[in-house]
Amino acid sequence: MDVMSDIEVTDNEFLRQFEATFDEKLAKIEYSQQDRKIFLTKINMPEGTEDNMNDFIVAVFNIIEDRNISLVPTSPEIARFMRSNRRKYKKLLPVGINI
Repeated sequence: MDVMSDIEVTDNEFLRQFEATFDEKLAKIEYSQQDRKIFLTKINMPEGTEDNMNDFIVAVFNIIEDRNISLVPTSPEIARFMRSNRRKYKKLLPVGINI
């Protein structure tokens, strides 16, 4: 499966969430940040946009990688995605954290 990289993701720092629009519906990944770690705590995909979830997660992972910070997926869906793609994204995890 080829991953789309043209998803426009916005970091809404005030609400502490990454946002993307699919079919005019707002999808969100909520986060909290401490020092050089970002905790992805919850993902909200509006009804009918669930097929875009993996692409949205990849786009957010790319932003986190560009910022050179560690990622802690506390949301079950994001942790599941991380486990399924462990080889590709393992470098984003903080030292000592295994998913």
